[in-house]
Amino acid sequence: MSSVSSRSDKKVVVLCPHFAPDTAPTGDVMTRIVQEMVGLGVEVHVVTALPWYRHHAIEKGWTGRLVRRERTPWGSITRVHPFPSKNKRNLLARAVAFLAFSVLAGVCALFVGGWRRRVSAIIAMSPPLTLGLTGWFAGIIRRASLVFNIQDVFPDAAVQTGAITNRRVIAAASWLERLSYRRSAAVVVLSEDLRRNVAAKLSTSHQERVHVIPNFVDSEAIAPGNRMTDYRRELSIGDETVVLYSGNVGYSQSLELLIDAARHFPDVTFLVNGDGSARDSLLVATEGLANVRFGEYQPKERLSEVLATGDIHVVPLRRGLGSVSVPSKTYSILAAGRPVLAAIDADTEVTRILSASGAGLSVSPDDSEQFREGLRTLLEDRQGCEVMGAAGRKWVETHVSPQAVGRAYVDLISSVGK
Repeated sequence: MSSVSSRSDKKVVVLCPHFAPDTAPTGDVMTRIVQEMVGLGVEVHVVTALPWYRHHAIEKGWTGRLVRRERTPWGSITRVHPFPSKNKRNLLARAVAFLAFSVLAGVCALFVGGWRRRVSAIIAMSPPLTLGLTGWFAGIIRRASLVFNIQDVFPDAAVQTGAITNRRVIAAASWLERLSYRRSAAVVVLSEDLRRNVAAKLSTSHQERVHVIPNFVDSEAIAPGNRMTDYRRELSIGDETVVLYSGNVGYSQSLELLIDAARHFPDVTFLVNGDGSARDSLLVATEGLANVRFGEYQPKERLSEVLATGDIHVVPLRRGLGSVSVPSKTYSILAAGRPVLAAIDADTEVTRILSASGAGLSVSPDDSEQFREGLRTLLEDRQGCEVMGAAGRKWVETHVSPQAVGRAYVDLISSVGK
């Protein structure tokens, strides 16, 4: 990142759970947003977690300290302990961890960049939802407006998947969600679906503060590549067709659709690349299926290669989640020039992207038969897949550039900054 003039009239504090070199997709998003804001002359001070996403444990070389600080030419980065839970399915432990991280991050946010110096805005990312009020409290002390960045609408997504069923917990989380929105000067969501969802929870006088700024893809870092990658060889995959799911292996994703499809297409290799709370159960469910492979998260530098490994990519999301979550992997797949088969709610952001770009097919969520038929259509039309991949690549080059997203954030900060 380039340096920032000491006379910059904008200073921003960013609160986020992941930041480079952490490997989480939301970390990639916020890292690039910061880069673009810096390029536009903004002084940025990031408060984030020590790298921990890959194994739900702090990475080697980062342990031993509760807080780590580093100065940068453009501001600073403060990394605090995320208190990761070893049991990814223990929601109570994860909630306590998010709360502890949010408190520690909030304390640090009071002092970064010189606590007496005024801040234009505080950008807080959710999830975790707790960072919303953390940013608000810090903003009161720093005399800064809160810009609340919503990647997934919580608790809606957790309720839809059944991860949270306790009515009191749901009520408490919903109260916190609405309070966080009301205390924000601006709420940023990724799509029109999410905007409607959030706006419906606010009074008419507060709805105008909800803004749509989509995520983006770095089309220079991710580009179409030869399908016969080194990664294929590492996984002992030959030149057969590969259907790839890459990303978080959680309960929001209908990955049982892949298991069913693998049984019906034995000559196709199905590759699940990533980790998450549902991976162990998925491993058990695929025992005996020789055409299902599992890969680990790879360094960011290999993302383009990993995506090139797949001939067809799948984006499955459980019913009801299309209006509360926009899988950011969709943009990366299109940048890699590969066709998409999405199993997701109709008339939501991903289906509109695929329709506008011509980059793939959409089928109903959680419907194994429709998923198989959609996959069969793509498998039997190799030339059509190539056309879809090229169309997706062209669409991302013209619609979702990092530069446009960075400028949108700077303009929003200018409009709400005190």
